[in-house]
Amino acid sequence: MGMRFCMLGSGSTGNAMVVAADEGKVLIDAGLSAKKVEQLMQERGMSPQELDAILVTHEHADHIKGLGAIARKYDLPIYANEKTWEALDKQIGEIAEANKCVMQTGEIREFGSLQIESYAISHDAAEPVGYCFYHGEEKLSLATDLGYMSSKVKEKIEDSDVLILEANHDIEMLRMGCYPWNIKRRILSDVGHLSNEAAGSGLVDVVTAKTKRVYLAHLSRDHNMMDLARLTVNNMVEERLEPDDHRAKLMDTYHDRPTAWDRLSEE
Repeated sequence: MGMRFCMLGSGSTGNAMVVAADEGKVLIDAGLSAKKVEQLMQERGMSPQELDAILVTHEHADHIKGLGAIARKYDLPIYANEKTWEALDKQIGEIAEANKCVMQTGEIREFGSLQIESYAISHDAAEPVGYCFYHGEEKLSLATDLGYMSSKVKEKIEDSDVLILEANHDIEMLRMGCYPWNIKRRILSDVGHLSNEAAGSGLVDVVTAKTKRVYLAHLSRDHNMMDLARLTVNNMVEERLEPDDHRAKLMDTYHDRPTAWDRLSEE
């Protein structure tokens, strides 16, 4: 079967995704209510009962809203690094000690036939991480909540078959928006979120001939639109590539509905 994944929800209001292989199924973040996670998984032909674990990127509410409830209901282990555990422990209610699993940044864990590696990212959280998923020769990378795309991040996510990359905001929409300036400054900072422009610029450095698709993710509902994100990223890429260079297909994500299952082995 190979590796496949589904973005259950992606955006400033809540984030969750499922990664599955022939052996091994994991939920990455639970930033939607437990009821919503259940509903969306059912829409894609799965139940939380099938999960082996939940992995956490960081402790912000749009990534852990339903975490405690779904872990308790289905007796699921939660994996996060120590600093993230310290930050989220009081937010998610009581969790059985056996299900409080530490996965340090940079560690690789196996879940069935899936290998999962965490890596450090720049964001205003305790110790935020992204994840790379491996199954045989297949590689899927998740890179959202990035203040900027550092050389170390680029090194981790380059040469992926499929990449999930943050395109959070349009800079001018954010500057003209109604947020207080301190919030705008935080979003625009090196520990904030990746803009459409920054996503497009960084993408050129990590896409290889192996990369089939790039999902634009974690879009702000107030300061971005999918059509604008796709156009801006595409324009940035076209400015820097030669005519014969490889181009990965840009894919949409949604805050209010799941993506279709994507099998990495499919062209």
